[in-house]
Formats: sequence, C-alpha cells, structure tokens
Amino acid sequence: MSYNQPTAAQPLSESDGRLWATLTHLSALVGIVIGVGTIGWLGPLIIFLVFKDRSPFVRQHAATTLNFQITMAIAAIVAIVLWIVLVGFLLTAAIYIITIVFSILAAVAANRGEPYTYPLSIRFIR
Repeated sequence: MSYNQPTAAQPLSESDGRLWATLTHLSALVGIVIGVGTIGWLGPLIIFLVFKDRSPFVRQHAATTLNFQITMAIAAIVAIVLWIVLVGFLLTAAIYIITIVFSILAAVAANRGEPYTYPLSIRFIR
C-alpha cells in the first residue's frame, strides 16, 4: 500500500462554503486596511487557489472579489496619476470608501449564502 497517492479534495459543506466566501471579502477588506490599499487582492487569491475546486460558491465569490480588487487597483493607479492635477485625492478617497462599502455588502451576501457581483468591476477572472 502506498501512502503517497494523491487524494481528491473533499467538497466543502454549505456552512463552510458560506464561511470561506465571507472570509474572501473580509480578507480583502483587511488587506486594504493593513496594506494601505495595496494587498487587498492577496487574501482572495489564496482562498481562490485553495478552495476553487472544493466549492463553486466559494470560487464564484473569490473570483468576484479578485476582479473587484484588480479593478480598484487600476482605478487607484489612475487616481495617483491624477494627484498631479490636484483631483486625484478626491478619487482616491472615493475608491477607498467604495471598496469598503461593497466589501461589507459582499461579505453579508456571502454569509447569507447568496451570490454577489460587485458593481463597477471588470471581469478578469471567470
């Protein structure tokens, strides 16, 4: 008998799926706060890579969160460029407020077991 045989990942229960989908959104929020807006994508990426094959619900929420974080990163880069013309600080503030509000709404939806699609988000990951 060989102990080195790979085993298929076990599917997540519905409650575990809701928990990890919620944590996907909250990890983005924590990454934004701790990383000053630079690592909001890291938590959702890790959850996506670990659980994408174990739960379609978690995969959908993680992909949605990653798409939103990438979109907001692009918007933040544009805002930084616009700081030169003294308008970027308003855009930067708006981006952080939008990101925080939509991340909280998404976490609540995930906790309820509902799908959520971020508005203003470009779909990079499907």
